[in-house]
Amino acid sequence: MKRARIYMDHHATTPVDPRVLDAMLPFFTEEFGNAASRSHSFGWRAEEAVEKSRETIAGLIHAGPKEIVFTSGATESDNLAIFGTAEFLWERGKHLVTCGTEHLAVLDCCRRLANRGFEITYLPVDATGRVSPDDVRAALRPDTILISLMVANNEVGSLHPISEIGKIAKEHKVLFHCDASQAVGRIPVDVEAMGVDLLSFTAHKLYGPKGIGALYVRKKNPRVRLAPLLHGGGHEGGLRPGTLNVPGIVGFGKACEIAGDVLLEESSRLRELRDRLHRGIVSELEEVHLNGHPELRLPNNLNLSFSYVEGESLMLAMDDVAVSSGSACTSATQEPSHVLKAMGVSDELAHTSLRFGLGRFNTREEVDYVVGRVVESVKKLREISPLYELALDERRGSRAGGLR
Repeated sequence: MKRARIYMDHHATTPVDPRVLDAMLPFFTEEFGNAASRSHSFGWRAEEAVEKSRETIAGLIHAGPKEIVFTSGATESDNLAIFGTAEFLWERGKHLVTCGTEHLAVLDCCRRLANRGFEITYLPVDATGRVSPDDVRAALRPDTILISLMVANNEVGSLHPISEIGKIAKEHKVLFHCDASQAVGRIPVDVEAMGVDLLSFTAHKLYGPKGIGALYVRKKNPRVRLAPLLHGGGHEGGLRPGTLNVPGIVGFGKACEIAGDVLLEESSRLRELRDRLHRGIVSELEEVHLNGHPELRLPNNLNLSFSYVEGESLMLAMDDVAVSSGSACTSATQEPSHVLKAMGVSDELAHTSLRFGLGRFNTREEVDYVVGRVVESVKKLREISPLYELALDERRGSRAGGLR
């Protein structure tokens, strides 16, 4: 009998909530109009649905609906925020500040700008993956035009002190961009309270469809202006041309509506499941290391390193459990996680890491099953590990020496 598969990789993507799918379906068939077609009722109804969703999405992050620009996802939003700022403000300055644990959607943009003559400061992080506000302040220069730091790390879940950094950015009149794709819908996000000027997020991380995202662009105090990446029409305030993905936007809106209703309760439940998973594993296994901040982290994230066991081998051993050995965007590479390396984790230990991302539909029974699978698999792999056997011999020798 085939074993049921358990999904615990919700940082990579989430399943579409059935309520989201139900909201989307009519816009593939009966309500198929183009939201830009203003000469008949098909277009009017599509536009009405888009604007209703825009209000809901904006409300989840405490923004105004006119501050939401629809994109294909958080990666495009990051590109629009970073390249759009650089192109619009290059005469004022060509210096940006970010850090080494950012998503590649941000880091690759910064590398491209560096090739075009911009200067990028990469801030260090501490052992828990967090940036120091003092380091941000010290990195700012008269020609700094943008700070780009994620709200929550996609691998280890650590939360940057965004509100403190937002105040620093305002003091120095520097624009502040955050990739919040892992945070929106999982923890409270308030662009006003956080002092954020540009915020990237996406539907598929919060039980919505893939292929639709948004960029929050502040309209006042200050009014943020960007140069568009694409050209071909006046859609989305001239920032993102192309026919709007109406079914995707409707699904995005419904996903945000649900997230707003259940966020606190769901976060509490996932934190309890996450801690149950962690306790269950460490109670049965030695040499298990938590990566990321123990408290200031996403409620559904658990990133662990298992000494003397390769993460890839562990995933193969648990073929009925979907987890990740790093971010989804880099899971095909054999390089150790750039996030863990920036945190000071050794290459050897980084290669042993697994990321568990719990989600809305996970249960206690699934958590307990995964605990058993992890413990069983790690023990089997360590039994055939010469490095683990060597470590055991050294420990035995140390204990014997202490008894003499």
